[in-house]
Amino acid sequence: MSDFKTLGEQSQQGVTLSSTQRDAERSGDTPVASSRASLERVMDIPVRISMEVGSAEISVRDLLDLRQGAVVELERQAGEPLDVLVNGSLVARGEVVVVNDQLGIRLTELVSPADRARALSKEE
Repeated sequence: MSDFKTLGEQSQQGVTLSSTQRDAERSGDTPVASSRASLERVMDIPVRISMEVGSAEISVRDLLDLRQGAVVELERQAGEPLDVLVNGSLVARGEVVVVNDQLGIRLTELVSPADRARALSKEE
């Protein structure tokens, strides 16, 4: 049985509700509805999504020596999935596909919210 109760269940069990809570209960503006409304506000906020093929660490000297045609070896094996980043945070991995003559990515693995939170805490 859940420990969470609706405002109506709380009031039936003798919990005193403030006038604001009673008004919210009457109007249907429950915490769930309020959460949905809050979530709806952020749905149109733009985020940057990018796909990372790989990366490499090189010295400034090597960077300045790069010329057209130079090859930079990446820290990723051929055939490994690409990282899908949202605002710089890893959220998924996938493979490159072609859709109507444009590049796309097929998601093959989603990073769990717990793993994303762990990664963010390591960055701080």
